[in-house]
Order: sequence, then structure tokens, then C-alpha cells
Amino acid sequence: MSEQFDMVWTSLPTPVLIVDADDAIVHMNPAAEQFLMASTKAATGRPVWDRLSVAAPMEDAFERARQHNAPLFVKDVDISTGNAPPVSCDLHIAPLVSGPDREAGQMILQISPNELAGQVSQGQSVKRAAKTAIGMAEMLAHEIKNPLAGITGAAQLMAMSMEGDDLELTDLIVSECRRIVALLDQVEHFGNVTAPQLAPVNLHDVLDRARKSASLGFAAHMHIEERYDPSLPLALADADQLVQVVLNLLKNAAEASPTGGTIQLRSYFEQSMRIRQDDGQGQALPLHIEISDDGPGLPPDIQADVFEPFVSGRENGTGLGLALAAKIMSDHGGWIQLNSVPGRTVVKLSLPRATLPPSKETT
Repeated sequence: MSEQFDMVWTSLPTPVLIVDADDAIVHMNPAAEQFLMASTKAATGRPVWDRLSVAAPMEDAFERARQHNAPLFVKDVDISTGNAPPVSCDLHIAPLVSGPDREAGQMILQISPNELAGQVSQGQSVKRAAKTAIGMAEMLAHEIKNPLAGITGAAQLMAMSMEGDDLELTDLIVSECRRIVALLDQVEHFGNVTAPQLAPVNLHDVLDRARKSASLGFAAHMHIEERYDPSLPLALADADQLVQVVLNLLKNAAEASPTGGTIQLRSYFEQSMRIRQDDGQGQALPLHIEISDDGPGLPPDIQADVFEPFVSGRENGTGLGLALAAKIMSDHGGWIQLNSVPGRTVVKLSLPRATLPPSKETT
């Protein structure tokens, strides 16, 4: 591929695959890698219908499109990759246009996931969005913080010879500069999360640490209920990073109900959840945490993008809490999902189980 084409291919926001005359995967863009939870290297040469399960008789229609050199469009079809529940998508299929790299019979598939009312998962763009936020933090922090420091210092010097309304204006300049610096600190923190140090973790200890901290601070006005599975095995996770995730979710729930309400913490074991890793191997995620609240719910127009950086349902919200939670869960090899309707919002975290010798594993 040319350098220009490669840039466009990499930047495409929807999953796109190229398959050969035998329906084997030839190439995928980064969005497709995230959608399939598999690298191009791991998927190349594999039958596409082994990777994609489409709730429609696709093989024959696909072959007819190839034979007639014609495009095919399938609307609102459920597509599953074996990693998560099926997703409603539009599927575009077309013969690959002629070119120096094109072989006979090659086809291109574009998958356009539709927005799911009330049901949102971390999606295939989490890592790409995280990289974007990290790049923004590295590029902008230095350029913005230095001028702000100068503006703040100048305003403070001016305030020494002012009074009355003029003094109020300089105080406003200082306070707003500090607010912007605090926002930049959050963006930098989002980009500077280190790789998790995975170890056997008692999820109930994680929940208790986050609950106690929240109850003494931002969630003091909320009633927090616990519904724990006492036989829950240990998880493979970074305890400190998980506490950070749960605290972010508790803060969202508390801020959604400023006059009070109920937050429920639930843990349970369910074996059916699996995702496919980059090496093509399946990863079981049997350990689950749910944080739910009885607040007003998320606005419908942002639910499909709620795990993207800078998307917030609150006025003056930074939109980094859920994006950070999704990034940390992705780094853990875990999964995050959100379901929100008026009166009930549930965020579900799914994690792998720690493997320990039978004599050492505790519950």
C-alpha cells in the first residue's frame, strides 16, 4: 500500500477487512482489529466467517456479489465475533477495485455498528481514542500550562495594587486559570496511567476500599448497598487501578443524584463471558462487578460515545472518568459495559480469574 493510502486506511473509524477469493482474511484496519479482538497477523489467512458470525445467510450472497462484480449492502444485521453479545450493524461488501496489490476475487467488507439504545460497551475505538487523548496531553500540556502560569502571575501582581471590582476581576482570572490547569492535569493523568501490575486480587477488598473512601467524601449523601457473592474467586488484576475505576464510577453515580439516592455494589460469577485476545486465543471473564444507581440516567444522544474521552453527560464535566475506566479495563484484558435508562444506570466490569495452585486459592 502507498504511504498516503496507508494513512487513510489506518484512520478509518469503522472496521474494514479485505478477503481473498477463498474468503480468507488478507488485511484489516486497526478498527477491525479492535472489533475482532485480534491482530492482523493472527487473523491473516483465517476464514472470515470463522471470525464473524452474521445472523443472515451471507456466504451465498457474498459469492454472488463476487461473481457479478457488484456491491452488497445488508442493513441492521446482528454480528458477533465470539467476544461479546451480538452487535447490530450495517454490512457493506464490494469487490476490491483494481490496483497493483489487488488479486482476483478479493472483496472488501465494511462493518458499521449501529447505536444500541441503552446498551453501550467499550467498543472497538477505546484504545484508539485513548491514544488520541494521550497525544493531546503530551502536545498541549506544556504549550498551555506555561502561558497560564504567566497569566496567573501577572494577575496576582496586578491584584496587589487593586481593590473593589478590579480586584474581583483579577481573582476571576486567577481562579479560571487554576481551573484550566486542573483540567489539563486530569488529561495528563489519563495519558500517564502505567501498565497494570497483575496479581491475585480479592474484588470485595477493592469494592470496600472504594466504598469507604466515597462514603466519607463525594458520596456521603448516598446510601450504598452491598450484594456480594461470598464465594467469588480471586481476580487477576491491579488492585490500585481497580479501586480507581470503581471510585470513578461511584463518583459518576453520586453526582447524578445530588439530592441523594441509592448506589448498589454487586459481585457475581458467570462463566459465559469471553473475549478474543490479540493472539487469537479466547479469554474467559467470569468475575463481574456491577455498580448501579437510581439516578436520571444518561442522555440518549451520548450513550453510544460515553466511553470516548471528553464525552460527558454533566455540565462542566471533563468526560474522562468513563474513558479512563475503559482504558484501564482494556489494559487488564477485561471488559466494561454500560446500560442506562431513566431511573437505573448499571456499569458492569468483567475480569479474568487468577490461576493459583489449589492449596493456595482462596475465596
